[in-house]
Amino acid sequence: MAKKVKIKCIEIGLGLVLYLNALFSVRHWDVYGKTQLLLFLIPYLVMSFGILQDMTKNFKKLHIFDENLLMLLATIGALIIGKYTEAVGAILFFQFGKMAELISLTRTKKSIARFMDIRPEYANRKIHGREEKVHPKELSPRQIIVIKPGERIPVDAVVTLGNSMVDTKALTGESEPREVKLGDKLYSGSINISGVLEARVSKVYADSTASKIMELVENANNNKAKSESFADKFTRFYTPAVTLLGILVMILPPMMTSMDAKIWLYRGLIFLVAACPCGLLVSVPLAFLGGIGAASRQGVLIKGSNFLEALSKTETFVFDKTGTLTEGIFQVKEICPKHMEPEELLELTAYGEAYSSHPIAVSLRDTYGKEIDVSRVEAIKEYSGFGVRAFIDGRQVLIGNSKFMNQQGLFYQPVHEIGTAVHVAVDGEYEGYILIADILREDAKWTIRWMQKHQLEAVILTGDNERVADDVAKQLGIGYVYANLMPEDKVEQVKDFMESQMEEEKLAFVGDGINDAPVLALADIGIAMGGLGADAALEAADVILMEDEPSKIVNAIKISKGTIRAVKQNLVFAIGMKVILLFLAVFGYVTMQNAIIADMAVMLINILNSFWVLKYPE
Repeated sequence: MAKKVKIKCIEIGLGLVLYLNALFSVRHWDVYGKTQLLLFLIPYLVMSFGILQDMTKNFKKLHIFDENLLMLLATIGALIIGKYTEAVGAILFFQFGKMAELISLTRTKKSIARFMDIRPEYANRKIHGREEKVHPKELSPRQIIVIKPGERIPVDAVVTLGNSMVDTKALTGESEPREVKLGDKLYSGSINISGVLEARVSKVYADSTASKIMELVENANNNKAKSESFADKFTRFYTPAVTLLGILVMILPPMMTSMDAKIWLYRGLIFLVAACPCGLLVSVPLAFLGGIGAASRQGVLIKGSNFLEALSKTETFVFDKTGTLTEGIFQVKEICPKHMEPEELLELTAYGEAYSSHPIAVSLRDTYGKEIDVSRVEAIKEYSGFGVRAFIDGRQVLIGNSKFMNQQGLFYQPVHEIGTAVHVAVDGEYEGYILIADILREDAKWTIRWMQKHQLEAVILTGDNERVADDVAKQLGIGYVYANLMPEDKVEQVKDFMESQMEEEKLAFVGDGINDAPVLALADIGIAMGGLGADAALEAADVILMEDEPSKIVNAIKISKGTIRAVKQNLVFAIGMKVILLFLAVFGYVTMQNAIIADMAVMLINILNSFWVLKYPE
């Protein structure tokens, strides 16, 4: 892009010098006829070379009618009727407008790149006790890397030695550094602040967090919003229409009145110049680009301007409960064995959940607190939404919810306390349950209140039992809650919600990005919480919150609404001013240069209006 700006500057600079030389020669040397045409034709050809190149590219895409064609038709016509000064002046100001457009887009993309500058430049690989500096692409899984204070983490890795504070602001938008120690995950793109760390590479560079995030941000503008598509479609039909109108302005009035045909020919050419839709074409995508960039700085990745626009129309937000509205960090409240000791019941559940990544399984293992000897466990089978079956020391152990017990035909002890009960049966005999509880996220209540204040509906879908779900809903003030849902039940419920919507209404599903991929993909907008390092979130979701904070959704909504407001203002202003300018052109109140300058002014005002979106919220 910077190269294009330089070429455009050279083109304009050379053309301007030649144009000024032509003006000086005409005024001081009394140049007439073919010599005068030649003097103005040289700067005209220099400055129209880039326009011809753009037209050639558009012709190949079958986009014949565009602003370049309008400008060439008008200025060539002006040259033919002897309006040399105006023809070259018009092409000069048109090129100035093109350069302003290029500079604006370049600055916007540079701003996004600067704020999202998370690509690591090198890595310190440790082999046989010696360090060597290599490109991150050369690293392989299980290799050891050394990260010194002030260095950017090159690839996703796990700490094997040392502790430090890590700055993740470029990824998450969070200004507070977080502490890392032995066994903690490191995400590429973060910056090591204090201590020296050694870490084992867990992902190659192409699959690491920084690389995936940069790819998403760079490709985000490929998915066009309806407003952006409208601008494209509008100009596609608008350009041939105004070309026809310009021709009619040239030929109809002389046929119907006694006015000089040359006057109407000139007005028709001015009409074509005034009709150039430059301001409209640049301002709409620029606003969306600014919105996507602003969201990225807040730790919210939006995969395309279509999702940014859809978010502004979303009226229903369906939340998964565990890990989304709650911390997903369960604590054991009570161990209730029937025959065995509490310690033995906890040990069986910890071993049975040895390979599960579910938050409940993690909490059970953490409470057990001892190293698990996996040789004691075999033939583990997970039943999604129900529980697990495992053989521990040769005994069949069933661990799961009440539905799992019912499915297996086992009588279990009903639980009346608030919390999630994990029931256990050994060799077909019920052995008791462990009651665990989750806690609400700090900003969940504020987020729901903000949504309700702005007439946005919040709904909870959860696989947890009704008592727990109702308790969370009551604490948050949510009126609609659906409990005891299997993953496929969530899909069906979201389908029902979407079928009952009005045509323009959108529904967003907010999940943790781990086990909600089907619903994230189904919803109009899938919002994944805590997408940092979660491949499922990066793949399935349309909007990714890089930090586990529901309040980031509020930022995303504000940015989307601000972006759409700027887009609508740009569209109305550009089209309105264009209509006024065309009327003035027909009645001879503007010259060719005036028409171009007016269009440039409209474009610059729209660009400035789009820029504030990128700055949100300073």
